[in-house]
Amino acid sequence: MPRPSTAPRKAPSQARSQATVEAILGATERLLVNEGYERLSTNRVAAAAGVSVGSLYQYFPSKEALVAALADRHRERMMAVLFERMAAFIDAPPERAAREIVRALFEADARERELHRVLTEQAPRIGKLKELMDSVDTCAATAVRAYLERHRAELGVENPALAAWLIAHAVESLVHAAVLGGAPAGEDELVEEVSELVVRYLRR
Repeated sequence: MPRPSTAPRKAPSQARSQATVEAILGATERLLVNEGYERLSTNRVAAAAGVSVGSLYQYFPSKEALVAALADRHRERMMAVLFERMAAFIDAPPERAAREIVRALFEADARERELHRVLTEQAPRIGKLKELMDSVDTCAATAVRAYLERHRAELGVENPALAAWLIAHAVESLVHAAVLGGAPAGEDELVEEVSELVVRYLRR
């Protein structure tokens, strides 16, 4: 049985069509978070958005396409948080830079936390989870590598690409587990502890 298409049929080009798509995605998010993937349907989304099913199908061919579009939008918003926060630490000492990296990843993962949780559970069905998480890791690794290249002599990092990859993936894994699973500590304490791990690695 072929998998449903997750690609949108077309992008909205006018203000009215953009508002329609936003209403559809907003309804999809509410239903997905409150009732789960199994109960989600194009008919229910259309009714919740106040549009006809025909209008919905102009843009999205299936409920999988709706969830994929939500995943893409969520990823873009996470990227915006990361870029905004990470641009501030390029000249900071390692202790502050590590804290900024960890804090930025916490903020990105915690943004739309319930949607993030549901997408993490449901996105594998539509092939979007790996893409979403790879984007976060790649963005974080790029920012960390830029920092390490700039401070290479000070820190004595022999392979900034490898160090950045290790830091980004390790921190993101810890943050992701904390945000979704509930760690035995508050966010501020976690930020300090994870930052200490990064600093010890850099100054080893």
